[in-house]
Amino acid sequence: MNPFPSTDEPYPLPGFPQVGFLKPLVRNPNIVVGDYTYYDDPDGPEHFESRCVLYHFPFVGDKLVIGKYCALARGVRFIMNGANHKISGFSTFPFYIFGHGWEAVMPQPDELPYKGDTVVCNDVWLGYESLVMPGVRIGDGAIVASRSVVVGDVPAYAVVGGNPAGSSGSDSRTRSSPNCSRSAGGTGRPTRSRETCRPSWVPT
Repeated sequence: MNPFPSTDEPYPLPGFPQVGFLKPLVRNPNIVVGDYTYYDDPDGPEHFESRCVLYHFPFVGDKLVIGKYCALARGVRFIMNGANHKISGFSTFPFYIFGHGWEAVMPQPDELPYKGDTVVCNDVWLGYESLVMPGVRIGDGAIVASRSVVVGDVPAYAVVGGNPAGSSGSDSRTRSSPNCSRSAGGTGRPTRSRETCRPSWVPT
């Protein structure tokens, strides 16, 4: 008998289907999740992609990468780059999506704000209804308080909360993970000039 839960079993707790391992539930190739990371939602963790990962359009090409052993509470949301509007013109209104000649001012991809991939490293706890903005990197072992809005990178083992999320201290754990390595995003799109933490098992 295998002493560990199967990573292929989407509902690891018999009789308690609100907790689900995301790796076998996610179908979008631009959402990559590590072993044993779970989402807890009474409405069903199988709705994670449609309800929790927002504005994630295939033509944008950004990725949501979540490491191993992460705990995601009900109502966690990830805002992806598809939510961004062009801010360099006279208006932020997206005239071009409504046609009738307005499509003539369709911006080029490099004219839209692009923050890069969103990366959550290993052993991260995201509290109830926390919101993660595009391009954020959350380091190993970090804790994000309920209903926080994460607009910038979170260091490993930090505890953050609020809007915008700020430091509330640090976790007493000091272990490091070998599974998060440095890379440059991997989308072929312009990114911010910073090192992005990405689990080494994720293809670029």
